[in-house]
Amino acid sequence: MAPELIGIIGIAVLLVCLASGLWIGFSMALVGFFGIIALRGVTQALNVVGSVPFSTINSYNMTVVPMFLLMGLVISETNIGVGLYRAANSWLGSFRGGLATATTMASGLLGAICSSHMTGTIIMSKIALPEMRKYKYDDGLACGSIAGAAPLSIIIPPSMPFIMYGIITEQSVGKLFMAGVIPGIILMLTYVIIISFVTRRNPKLGPAGEKTSMKEKFSAILDILPMLLLFGLVFGGIYGGFFTTTESGAIGALGAIVIAFASRQLTFKKLRKCIVDTAIITSTILVLLTGTYIFISFITLSKFPFLMASQVQGLNAPDLVIIAAIAGIYIILGMFLPDMPMIVLTIPILYPIITALGFDPIWFGMFVVLMQAVGSVSPPVGMVVYLLSGLSKVQINTIFKGVLPFIVGMVFVIILVVLFPPLSTFLPSLMK
Repeated sequence: MAPELIGIIGIAVLLVCLASGLWIGFSMALVGFFGIIALRGVTQALNVVGSVPFSTINSYNMTVVPMFLLMGLVISETNIGVGLYRAANSWLGSFRGGLATATTMASGLLGAICSSHMTGTIIMSKIALPEMRKYKYDDGLACGSIAGAAPLSIIIPPSMPFIMYGIITEQSVGKLFMAGVIPGIILMLTYVIIISFVTRRNPKLGPAGEKTSMKEKFSAILDILPMLLLFGLVFGGIYGGFFTTTESGAIGALGAIVIAFASRQLTFKKLRKCIVDTAIITSTILVLLTGTYIFISFITLSKFPFLMASQVQGLNAPDLVIIAAIAGIYIILGMFLPDMPMIVLTIPILYPIITALGFDPIWFGMFVVLMQAVGSVSPPVGMVVYLLSGLSKVQINTIFKGVLPFIVGMVFVIILVVLFPPLSTFLPSLMK
């Protein structure tokens, strides 16, 4: 049997395993193991399974995972979310639609610190939603602004999907972080314009909030200044080449702990919980990556990605058509899969094709993360929307209707990134 055919069968079996409910890391390891047996025999399969777990864990690049996880978990134990929303609200809340705009800005800043769209959704549903309801905001706009802004957490660095993509493809995580900065800012500004347009057409959707004095405005900024300075230090160090990405993660984690203790928002009991949670999540990621690398070994031996690359090249299809097809795959997968499983499932197959066609790997990483952002809020099974519905008790259809303008904004930014790749490659190209 041809190796490429065995690769196709392996992918089909993997999809069946996932559909049956088997965990994705175990499924990929299982398919990879038996696939290698079919291609090269039991001895090589046992060699791969015996060496991959150690080589996966025994990597300096892997240390970036627990560092940024600990940083985010420590910050999530503080009231930084309240502070960010208060600061944004004090400056923007008095305008029509201002509370929704403040929610977007706060979510973006929170994402830049915590790197989890689920965490951002939970925090903003507790902080921003009651405030918008207090001022009679429409539930669709209120929940739509929270759900739409939540994916900013995986676009604006630090971002776990960028870390996973970088580890699997052996690309610079620091450059991937920087790739998300400009598209993330553009998306935030796009949301502001969308909220302004929607509330201008129907002011009842988002009435203006209370005005605040300049003293209150600057006081709110001072409350979050230490965390913003820490963020600037961490990513300024990466961009300037002063720290490696792992070193920046360590500085960020230590800085977050010091700031949290200094502000009396962190106890040793909470810190212990953060460390334990970091160890658990990191272990889960390591097992997931182990299965991924076993599957990558199989799929590489099968030569299936290279067959696909040659077939796609033979079609002479325009680049935009190829990207549109990949976008469709990610939108569908994003409705059902979380961001990390989606990356480990697709990148081993798509990355060789993309690089063979001459696309920039850093740009493609940005594109993949943007597609994940769309998938997380797209009907019929946007995971962020379902989480927010459970937290807010607002009907699913109402939230999907409210988040639709924000999905349009995401698509607009994706089109910009596709048409103008320097939006995501300019900053990485300047890194030392």
